[in-house]
Amino acid sequence: MSREPQTQTIAREVDVYIAVSRGRELSRALGFDDVDRTRIEIAILELTRNILAHAERGSLTVREIEANEQFGIEIEASDIGPGIADTTLALRDGYSTKQTLGTGLPGVKRLMDEFEIESQVGVGTVVRARRWLPRRRERGGRK
Repeated sequence: MSREPQTQTIAREVDVYIAVSRGRELSRALGFDDVDRTRIEIAILELTRNILAHAERGSLTVREIEANEQFGIEIEASDIGPGIADTTLALRDGYSTKQTLGTGLPGVKRLMDEFEIESQVGVGTVVRARRWLPRRRERGGRK
């Protein structure tokens, strides 16, 4: 049984924690272990904080995914913000336009199995990150 995607508007600090909670619930329901759930929560935290810092408003969607008989979770963060002029540079550790550590996007890329970013200056940014359940487990955590 597929679960419905959960979308959270990100406009206030409290929205960050609601999004993290939704990601935690879905990753638990899918059968991710504690380590992977923490990775997913950190990715959501970083992406939602980026929305607040750079675009002020956006959304984050978590959904169950399936491909090639494998199950996982997809996180999609989107905004209608200033966009990123150089996504390659933005994925470099230490690069920041907001005087932060510059570890957010590169960290998300390392934490997840798949990572995509699309951005256009003056239009906005969409980031998709996926984490797959190890094949030895079946959907829902059953073995």
